[in-house]
Amino acid sequence: MIDALFNWFDERLGISGSGRKMLNKIFPDHWSFLIGEIALYSFIVLLGTGVFLTLYFVPSSKEVIYEGSYAPLRGQPVSEAFASTLNLSFAVRGGLLMRQMHHWSANIFVGSIVVHMLRIFFTGAFRKPRELNWIVGSTLLILAIFNGFLGYSLPDDLVSGTGIRISFSIVESIPLIGSYAAFFLFGGNFPGNAIIPRFFILHVLVLPAVIVGLLSAHLGMLVRQKHTQFPGRGNTPRNVVGAPLWPTFVAKTTGFMFLTVAVTGVLSAFFQINPVWLYGPYVPYKVSYAVQPDWYMGWLDGALRIMPSWEIVGFGHMIPNVFFPAILLPGITFGVLQMWPFIEARLTHDHAEHQILDRPRDRPKRTAFGAAVFSFYFVLFGASATDVLANYLSISLNVVLTSFRFLAIAVPLIVFPVTYRICKEMQSVPTAGKRKRANVVLRSAEGGYSTVRAEERPGDAVPRVDPLPLDEDLQFVPVMAGVLAGGDVLAEETQPESPAEVDSDRPRSGIFRIPRNYR
Repeated sequence: MIDALFNWFDERLGISGSGRKMLNKIFPDHWSFLIGEIALYSFIVLLGTGVFLTLYFVPSSKEVIYEGSYAPLRGQPVSEAFASTLNLSFAVRGGLLMRQMHHWSANIFVGSIVVHMLRIFFTGAFRKPRELNWIVGSTLLILAIFNGFLGYSLPDDLVSGTGIRISFSIVESIPLIGSYAAFFLFGGNFPGNAIIPRFFILHVLVLPAVIVGLLSAHLGMLVRQKHTQFPGRGNTPRNVVGAPLWPTFVAKTTGFMFLTVAVTGVLSAFFQINPVWLYGPYVPYKVSYAVQPDWYMGWLDGALRIMPSWEIVGFGHMIPNVFFPAILLPGITFGVLQMWPFIEARLTHDHAEHQILDRPRDRPKRTAFGAAVFSFYFVLFGASATDVLANYLSISLNVVLTSFRFLAIAVPLIVFPVTYRICKEMQSVPTAGKRKRANVVLRSAEGGYSTVRAEERPGDAVPRVDPLPLDEDLQFVPVMAGVLAGGDVLAEETQPESPAEVDSDRPRSGIFRIPRNYR
């Protein structure tokens, strides 16, 4: 029956040829390539839990009197959005777990995209012919951050309401069109009654559809283009060394998907996130202490806090203070991010195709620049907790703000030369990334084993010692002896009778490396 069904589809769609090619596609085995899969599987969790939440959430700003299960807020005027969120948390079976899984998976989704893009940046995987895939990935990061903010704002609690108020001010700060754009988006002056329904449509319908389309394009380009790989023995620009899609990679990635879902479920079951019932409903004149947005918005919050009170006035118009950290900084950040493949190609005059990845230490300028920029945004992220730090350290808030302004400039200037110097030092080590061979396992005429330190002769791949006979079936004996003695493992072979019998991969000293297929 299965064969008949497959043949029915194959006769009409011709899927056997392309399907066979796809099943034989090779994927490298390096662990860093799994980071992008975390993002994909977290997005699947987001879609599944989001459908569940959509069935119970009411996207309305209409005021009602809460009479639900949460006793401390009974009789209080709240919005329908906030009341339905409480109902989801306390009255719907499994609702709180679904809410927390949705929120945790959103944080993991954005975090895995960031780490994935850092891996691509530091290894040079964005270079020709993968510039378009980098642009698609950076666009996915922008949409993930923005959609996370929209979902975070929907419950209409005190924290999310404050964030919406800040977003209204940010839109208003755009020169010339700011006030018009803010009134158009919110349907009038803040807070209005239209913003929650509009955010809901964007969050559950428009942006997810765009993200699905971009993810499909991202994966399609990955399949169409040959997968990058790290330099290593047997890895060339014309091949990919790894496991085929079927059955090895499918089994591995399916297990990894279940592991990602399981970790998200454990986090959601045992670690509380976004307890809106503790914050209460949004009241415009109330602002809570020690409340920050989700981590991926922390850098923007920190930039708003430490920005000096600068404003520009000219030609009858004013560019307000909020514009610089909330509009200009993100614009420069994501603009440079998307254009970076072309910027680097222009600066380095490198327009060749690259299939082999760089080790970060081999590109010290790029690595130092990336580390410095990342440290700048890390300082901004820390600045989002200025009030908490001032209270915890019992110092003035102004001192904390001034300190972070200084750190935002000083830390990147320190990180760049330090990172550059570390990369150059790692390049100067002849066996960078590998432990130098110091011990050799020897077998005496009586059959005993010992380790000796041997001086390396310039040009030799391994320490030079006299070869000793050894039966090939007993190669594991010196291997185990070397492990127990704490030395490097070297197998021994008898000296060939003529130089013509020497394998080109083996040093001429009579000592050879364990074969690659040796276990």
